[in-house]
Amino acid sequence: MFNDGGRSAWSIAIILIVHLAVIVLWQVAVDAFHVPKFILPSPLETVATLGAAKYAWLPNLLVTAAEILGGFCLGAVVGVALAVLFTWSPLVSLVLLPLFVTLNMIPKVALGPLVIVWFSYGIVPNMLIAFSICFFPILLTTARGLSEVEPDLLDLVKSLRGSRWTIFRKIQLPGSLPYVFSGMKVGAILAVAGAIVGEFIASERGLGYLMIQVQSSLDTPAMVMAVALLTLLGVALYGLVLGLERLFVVRDVRLQ
Repeated sequence: MFNDGGRSAWSIAIILIVHLAVIVLWQVAVDAFHVPKFILPSPLETVATLGAAKYAWLPNLLVTAAEILGGFCLGAVVGVALAVLFTWSPLVSLVLLPLFVTLNMIPKVALGPLVIVWFSYGIVPNMLIAFSICFFPILLTTARGLSEVEPDLLDLVKSLRGSRWTIFRKIQLPGSLPYVFSGMKVGAILAVAGAIVGEFIASERGLGYLMIQVQSSLDTPAMVMAVALLTLLGVALYGLVLGLERLFVVRDVRLQ
């Protein structure tokens, strides 16, 4: 039998083996069927683009990473803060929550051009688009976690003259952390999509901007490499959230 550390190491090993097998299969299939590079490049052809200075991989990667991380952090802060406000004030929740639900139904691709008009080009508009996509799941799951507290436990603390702040700090917040991190994991995935939506609509830098530029010349290896780097950014952010969850939430109460 494995302990927790052994199980985690074994799980990571399986994940890496599966990913490596897919890459090897991709390389073999492209070579075996002589697939043209402009249709589907091999992994080796894709990685080879990293050595070309014309793509400016690092500057574009850093811009997209800033948009994703900025939008995600803003979404996490605003989502958790609003969830706390809604929990403390049912009237505010009744007034604002349906409005946020309606606003969340707006297609972000349609909202993107308006954000560009209001805030011009740059990192900030794309960060705001990423925020607009990722904050709502964090808001809903956190609000659910804050509200799912044992009524008897709340009555006990109130009978001991516990203040609202004490109830929140000692009971509601610790109990809601599994929900907070569950929403953040969804938000991490959506933040990547939001940043790329912004870059596809209008941008001057970033991996999405680079993909638009190389598309006209059918530079498929560069496009695939950009997708791979975006995936790595998303995995890194998701892994960061998982690490924080393991740090603050005990294993038995984590939401899968």
